[in-house]
Amino acid sequence: MRLSKRSTGATMLAATFVMAASGCSTKAPESSGGGGGGDAAAGDVATDVGIEGETINLGVLTDLTGVFAALGNDITNANQLFWENNQVCDTYDVSLDIQDTGYVPQQGVQLYSGMQDSILAMQQTIGSPINTALAPEYESDQIVNFPSAWSKTLTEIPGTGVVGATYDVEIANGYDYLFREGLLQEGDTVGHIYFEGEYGANGLAGTEAVAAAKGLEVIPAQIKATDQDMSAQITQFKAAGVDLIALTVAPGQTASVATVAAAQGLDVPILGSNPVFAPGLLDGPAAEWLKTHLYVASPVSSFDAHPELLEQYQEAYPDATPSLGVVVGFGMSEMMKQVLDAACENGDLTREGVLNAFSELEQVETGGLVVPIRGFELGKSPSLESFILQPADVPGGATVLEDSFEGEFAADIAG
Repeated sequence: MRLSKRSTGATMLAATFVMAASGCSTKAPESSGGGGGGDAAAGDVATDVGIEGETINLGVLTDLTGVFAALGNDITNANQLFWENNQVCDTYDVSLDIQDTGYVPQQGVQLYSGMQDSILAMQQTIGSPINTALAPEYESDQIVNFPSAWSKTLTEIPGTGVVGATYDVEIANGYDYLFREGLLQEGDTVGHIYFEGEYGANGLAGTEAVAAAKGLEVIPAQIKATDQDMSAQITQFKAAGVDLIALTVAPGQTASVATVAAAQGLDVPILGSNPVFAPGLLDGPAAEWLKTHLYVASPVSSFDAHPELLEQYQEAYPDATPSLGVVVGFGMSEMMKQVLDAACENGDLTREGVLNAFSELEQVETGGLVVPIRGFELGKSPSLESFILQPADVPGGATVLEDSFEGEFAADIAG
């Protein structure tokens, strides 16, 4: 194992953690053979693009300065920390080409063109709009990609592995929790604020599917990612007497929703898909309202279940305020390691070989980092399960209200 620039203590923590998570996927019985297993020598493995000697180059198109900067920084730091302490097939180091898109699709397309001929696969691409913009390139280049996005449209891109349930399934699991807890009733009215584009549309689709099953009235409110003041939307919802506010937005809009709802006395639950929250919101004026009103459907658990990961991250990044993006980043890195290890064992680390290994994975487990993955079938949600979290004054900013579960609506929505 390559020693990182971090301390030996952090390295030992990473080794212990990943050993617990690794090797937990299974391959389909018809998996193509070849290769000599985990101890395959580099010279025995076919390669083409993105490997120089015994270093694999992976791309990262993230958001370090835009609306999802807090999430992007934590996911990317976790990607780096994972690969500083892990190898592929006990042979290859992994180097990351990290680029900041600012959550601008055209910027993402341009940055990919600059790394296109030097990477084997994409460790991370943040944002449904950017993943969608790059879909033709990824498919033609036979790129395996783990997006920091959960839109169902992304499951239709060959080689794209959504890290958990898609947004429609995810928010539907949130509704299931609220119904069971008596926080929402059949026939209630829901106001749903959502981003234009795939992210928001897929979240709204989940709301509409639940509404059809439970007789909910839905008041949709589409916004742009640049819209920050939610006063008009909350005023509309209060006048309509909504019983729930649903969100598929970014943390900035969530803060505005909570602040305005508290000021107007709109005392109803708020349900969000996983990107709506960042722990930095608990330093703002909406903190107390969020801690009692916001419910987040999530593909990952809290740091309560992964104290060793929190310790490792804080040692490596002592000035950071870790969000659960750290868990997402480690989980997607572990998935990539399983794909690359399988390709190496097959003796084929070409892009085509990596894509074949990706397609053969099923029942992917990550040591509890991410909800169980049932495989990456085109057009289907990779998972039916979600955690339910609520903001709290704990590391990562959220605590678990309910462990990973499959809700009443998940199977029908997932396809």
